[in-house]
Parts: sequence; structure tokens; C-alpha cells
Amino acid sequence: MAIKLDKFNFTEEVLEADVPVIVDFWASWCGPCMMLSPIIEELANDLEGKAKVGKINVDEEMELSMEFGIESIPTLMFFKDGEMKKKTIGLMTKKEITDIVNSL
Repeated sequence: MAIKLDKFNFTEEVLEADVPVIVDFWASWCGPCMMLSPIIEELANDLEGKAKVGKINVDEEMELSMEFGIESIPTLMFFKDGEMKKKTIGLMTKKEITDIVNSL
């Protein structure tokens, strides 16, 4: 299951993680976000132990959304060793996301 991220657990769960982390910026009113959601949950299960998967609701976490310059959703950010390595915007396939994680 994907981790619900907020300003209180972001540093520990993402920046201090010892595995790559996928962060999904989403909102309940966003159609493509809802289409991506089951893929994100599948990846959270498939990648357990190899990578973490977290979700940030942009309406609830405006501070984090602004900090990372989120202008369009869904936005996926891929972190490794405390740094953002890649950012994608829009709907993606499970394979495309997995390929990015494997490249980290």
C-alpha cells in the first residue's frame, strides 16, 4: 500500500529512505490521477522492499506542492539518496514507471 505523505513524514519517508521512492502528487478531482491510482497501488505491492511508493494529495499538502513546483497533476517524482532524480507529468503505464525505478 502506498504511504500517505505529508510535511511531517516527508523527510523521513522520502529524503532519508535507503531505497528509491516514487512520490505521486494527485487530487481526488483529477481524472488522470484516478486512472493512475490503481497502478500506483500495484507498484507499492510489487516493489515492496526494493522501492517505496508515496502519495501526496495536493489539496491537503499545498506547502509540499508549492515547494516542489507542482503545476500539473498527476506528477510523479522519483527520489534516490535524498535527491529528486526524475519528474514526470501525466498518466504513465506501469512498465514506464517500473523502468524508471529500475534505472535508479
